[in-house]
Amino acid sequence: MPSYAEDLPGDLHEDPYGDPQDRTAGPDPRRAAFGWTEAAARQRAAAGLVRTLRPRTAESGLLDLAGNDYLGLTRRPEITEAAAEAARRWGAGSTGSRLVTGSTRLHARLESELAAFCGFEAALVFSSGYTANLAALTALSARDGLIVSDAGNHASIVDGCRLARAETAVVPHADPEAVAKTLSAHPDRRALVVSDSVFSVDGDRAPLTALAETCRAYGAGLVVDDAHGFGVLGDGGRGALHEAGLAGDPDVVATLTLSKSLGSQGGAVLGPDRVIEHLVNAARTFIFDTGLAPAAAGGALASLRLIAAEPALAARARTVATTLHRLLTEAGLTAVRPDAAVVSVRAPGPSEALRWAADCRELGLGVGCFRPPSVPDGVSRLRLTARADLTDAQIEQAVATIVRTAPEGAA
Repeated sequence: MPSYAEDLPGDLHEDPYGDPQDRTAGPDPRRAAFGWTEAAARQRAAAGLVRTLRPRTAESGLLDLAGNDYLGLTRRPEITEAAAEAARRWGAGSTGSRLVTGSTRLHARLESELAAFCGFEAALVFSSGYTANLAALTALSARDGLIVSDAGNHASIVDGCRLARAETAVVPHADPEAVAKTLSAHPDRRALVVSDSVFSVDGDRAPLTALAETCRAYGAGLVVDDAHGFGVLGDGGRGALHEAGLAGDPDVVATLTLSKSLGSQGGAVLGPDRVIEHLVNAARTFIFDTGLAPAAAGGALASLRLIAAEPALAARARTVATTLHRLLTEAGLTAVRPDAAVVSVRAPGPSEALRWAADCRELGLGVGCFRPPSVPDGVSRLRLTARADLTDAQIEQAVATIVRTAPEGAA
């Protein structure tokens, strides 16, 4: 990895806030405000949990199994041209919040076609999947209400629960009986049950049918983050809720991202018309956030139309995932059987996982590295993305690299 110190002026050990001409002066009191960050950095380093930004080039040369471009659409010429054309026509930015100047006809077309494709009455596009989850949970809950959240849910759901200021009950992973027990203990409270459809760490699927039945038994609403299911599961990639027969139901709301299977950027909430209308009026991350850039909306719309025209893409992504899992387990590694396009490979510990990912990178393979506290079970692992555009030769190359660099104790 290149060093960026050459780009910085002066002595890197020099106090940037002190007077370089006055060496007799005492410590600058301004440095005390955030001095605690140095101790935090030392603790992270000792635990092997330091995160590092690695700016990539436009053509890195790596075989990428680290990103979330599940269908391999980010660089498809028709998608990049659609994004460029949207920028030329509508501008580089949306110019304001969606309720002021940030909504274009392009956003409206994307919302209409996205809802129709996934089987919902309406959709609302946000600047990210993170803000979409915050919107759904904060605007659809009540301060005296209850949110029941799966222990394996994504950080954006966790933060949405915190911001909602409702009581949040965290239940064991993928356990509808625990959900039922929690709801039964609060029979008179407005309640939401929230879960990922496909969990981002291990790639396992939530029991959506059982969760929906439980919600209906107690009058609770169901909110499902389909970020890792949309584009991969369901008929032609219509998502996990469509596959489960729950899309369009009046008590079901979906959130998803435009940055994974659609290869663009942004997020969306899908649900009944009355729910989407409520979010327009009550969701702070919609009302006060700048609208999604036209280029991202244009790229996402082009990808959505391409997925509809090429339904085999979703099936290919699932095939790549199961092939990766089979080859890795046959080689003696411990990998979780994938339900969608995420393949998780266990590592002995955080430092070993970091070294393993670095060794793969040195051999031309990019893989994800998940370590505590990003993983709820405390188990470090490599996280692989099964892309629909990977060839059989690339799959074999990836597996050979992972096996070759596996640390002792990875089996």
